[in-house]
Amino acid sequence: MDSLLTRRDFLKAMGLGAATLALPGCLFAAKKGGGKKPNVLFIAVDDLRPQLNCYGHKQMISPNIDRLAGDGVTFLRSYCQVPVCGASRASLLTGVRPTRDRFISYNVWAEKDLPGALSLPKHFKNNGYHTISNGKIFHHRTDCLDSWSESPWRPRGPWQNYVLQESKRLTRQGSSGKGPAFESADVPDNAYFDGMIADKGISDLRRLKKKDKPFFLALGFFKPHLPFNAPKRYWDLYKREKIDLADNPFRPKGAPDAALHNWGELRAYEGIPGKGRLPDELARTLIHGYYACVSYTDAQIGRVLAELDRLGLRRNTIVVLWGDHGWNLGEHGLWCKHCNFETSLHSPLIVNAPGIKGGRKTMALTEYLDIYPSLCQLCNLPLPAHLEGRSFVPLMKKPNRLWKEAVFSRYYNGDSVKTDRYRYTEWRRKDGTIYARMLYDHKTDPHENVNISELPQNKELVKKLGRMLQEIRSAGKLSHSGSTSGVSTSR
Repeated sequence: MDSLLTRRDFLKAMGLGAATLALPGCLFAAKKGGGKKPNVLFIAVDDLRPQLNCYGHKQMISPNIDRLAGDGVTFLRSYCQVPVCGASRASLLTGVRPTRDRFISYNVWAEKDLPGALSLPKHFKNNGYHTISNGKIFHHRTDCLDSWSESPWRPRGPWQNYVLQESKRLTRQGSSGKGPAFESADVPDNAYFDGMIADKGISDLRRLKKKDKPFFLALGFFKPHLPFNAPKRYWDLYKREKIDLADNPFRPKGAPDAALHNWGELRAYEGIPGKGRLPDELARTLIHGYYACVSYTDAQIGRVLAELDRLGLRRNTIVVLWGDHGWNLGEHGLWCKHCNFETSLHSPLIVNAPGIKGGRKTMALTEYLDIYPSLCQLCNLPLPAHLEGRSFVPLMKKPNRLWKEAVFSRYYNGDSVKTDRYRYTEWRRKDGTIYARMLYDHKTDPHENVNISELPQNKELVKKLGRMLQEIRSAGKLSHSGSTSGVSTSR
């Protein structure tokens, strides 16, 4: 048998038909139609794992996102392409997979890694939409600047956004340039950035209602990204003694060194030990702070959605909410993201679209590459030829239908495939040799505590999943040998 999957097996894994591969990267274009195009409210939340009530975490106070889920479709098994902010956003916003040479780190510029790429907001702008970026959408505010009808806006000031003088003092003294990892101040919501972003979003909605063209309004909220700074009232929502630590704060049995990291992002903050595990009380405080930030940002999202309703815009507006990747809260002894475990790759996605029944949840495997083509289909726009995802609009209409067999993510040298039952990751050197593997059975080990990649009985399974990864690597190289700015025609 060939070392790669057959074409049929690969298409099955990707959930695509044979006609799709005939023109690499192309998907069926949406049919042209009349009537007013729907608006898009595009909500990004930094470092938000599916730590939400609507995802089954009942201790979470997230009523506004839960209400959005009740009105829309919740994707229970949605995955980011890269577990780090800049690369995840660049991949999602261009509709292109990461590779060893593209979309690698937090500091990526989409326009540098993929020159000439037609970004999602630029495509909407080219098709008559008024596009606005508030807060953090691309990692760098001025990345793909021609995507926006107005200059991208962010609150002014240091991104740590401390308001207490003691926090500011510690920041000035700290050698890392960062202050405490958390802050609880008795201040109004708009003393912190996310409240300011909500204020700006509400103001923009009022302006946009008066414009005679559809809008694409992107709001990028900063929390619950570190530092965990939120008004005291949101910390007070949670009783400290009821906040649980991770059930598996240990290295998975058999996990390779390549799978783990020293969570340097968190260790750079004042008061965090430079090495070793965190004391339980500090760990509990950080989890408390993460929860508080989730509830704080949820409240800001609620304010924006309430204004959308008040203005009568909801009935013709698609609302998309996503977190750029997951986050570790002590699982596997890890904090932050930067790894190929489920906790870093599993990410929330909720879509509310006019004309599609809400209150639905789907267990189908989806990935963030699918957002770009889905919004194109929902808004009746042509699909750019370079897209590597698949529109999930049919899934929104029939959540239990058969869908993708697998989705794919990567972080640096580690490529990962998630199927219905398994997650397999392998790390390769530049010459292609594999130097580490992980395999977890999510049916028997959903929290990924035992690496079973080296068990003799799993030899054929590892080969099969490895071939899937090789196919996706090869497809990535082949599909970007030419221009990335073309648009497919209807077929």
